[in-house]
Amino acid sequence: MLERGENATRDMWAHAQTQIPGGVNSATRRIDRPLIIDEAKGAYVYDLSGRRYIDYHAAFGATLLGHADPIVSDAVSDAIRRYDLVGMGVSTLEVKCAELINDTIPSAEKTILTMSGTESTFQAIRLARGVTGRDLIVKFQGCFHGWHDAVSRNVISSPEKAYKMDPTSSGILMPNLEATLIAEFNDLVSVQELFARHKDQIAAVILEPIPHNVGALLPEQAFLEGLRDLTREEGALLIFDEVITGFRHAPGGYQEICGVMPDLTTYGKAMGNGFPVAGMSGRADLMDQFSSAGGSVMLAGTFNGGPASTAAAIATITHIRETDFHERVFALGDRMREGLRAIAARHGITACVTGYGSVVICYFLEHQPKGYRDLLGHNDKAYAEFHRRMLDHDILMLPMSLKRNHISGAHTAQDIEVTLEAADIVLGELKSEGYFD
Repeated sequence: MLERGENATRDMWAHAQTQIPGGVNSATRRIDRPLIIDEAKGAYVYDLSGRRYIDYHAAFGATLLGHADPIVSDAVSDAIRRYDLVGMGVSTLEVKCAELINDTIPSAEKTILTMSGTESTFQAIRLARGVTGRDLIVKFQGCFHGWHDAVSRNVISSPEKAYKMDPTSSGILMPNLEATLIAEFNDLVSVQELFARHKDQIAAVILEPIPHNVGALLPEQAFLEGLRDLTREEGALLIFDEVITGFRHAPGGYQEICGVMPDLTTYGKAMGNGFPVAGMSGRADLMDQFSSAGGSVMLAGTFNGGPASTAAAIATITHIRETDFHERVFALGDRMREGLRAIAARHGITACVTGYGSVVICYFLEHQPKGYRDLLGHNDKAYAEFHRRMLDHDILMLPMSLKRNHISGAHTAQDIEVTLEAADIVLGELKSEGYFD
């Protein structure tokens, strides 16, 4: 049996760093303390030292229903008892999964399956360039669309780098970065100016309909409608990256809510409740340009549509379509936001508590931010420290500024109240220590 306790945690963390670069397999997983996860169940995560956390990080929102949800686990178990990866033809699960997605996402006519949101946005951008014969892409400052070269710039940029060349990594060829243009969210004029400056060169505009990678910049309806009209007029494609908003905010994603239909939609994370599955859907005439249908845009991926992934997606999507899932988690989100607003007011802290549905963020700003420019005045130090100290109270929140929190189907009203009690203590401490002076 695995040894547990503080010493075991310290030893395992030291060992991890000798085996894995930095001890973690994704840089954002490394925080200011050893965190060795030993079990995850429902709304809770258990570490090797024996502590139980209420989990609002939720693997960046991937665990929509809660950890190890039996509906999903049972479906996956049934699938992998029937077959594993075959790699030729198409499985009945793949067909059922695609049909379910096409019936659920309003703009979807045909669908491909991938393993991650990064792969999905990669496929969408390559398809957009392939069908338009154009090179340039427009993305928005603050939006994140994965780690591939075409979009790996200008996410959480410092004030001196925002809107300028700000790669997220070394090792990327400069022409790849320069082929992606940067606009301001909720500012249609900034996009129009790019189209005027690069006439007939822009293949697509890609955006998170709610930029959750910097919390929750809520879109103006006129902005989304304006993007739809502009891209159509200019012969470019409109891509909604619903990797976070998809399935979490409505079965059909945010497009179901706003009524604006993109040409292509990418999704992942919550789609399979933590299993590695994602995809991309769109108009049939565009999707048929993939090489699988005789087109010129390569479609490949050994693990695309694997049985565990597709079974998890089918179970998750079916559950949220057939139950009151969204009504319940939206109500919990409303209670969390209401409680945080009251706590901030009681302590005299300037805060804008916002989000959408099951996503919650407490910006330390006076007003709801419209675009990234409004976030340049955010109190990043206080925000990261707020999340860091919530960990001390057994509340799992990523201690990094602008990172959102997620409520899953496994959270209860009692979990929310326990979290608010901890937030009251932590925000009171931060106020008394001068973090908001």
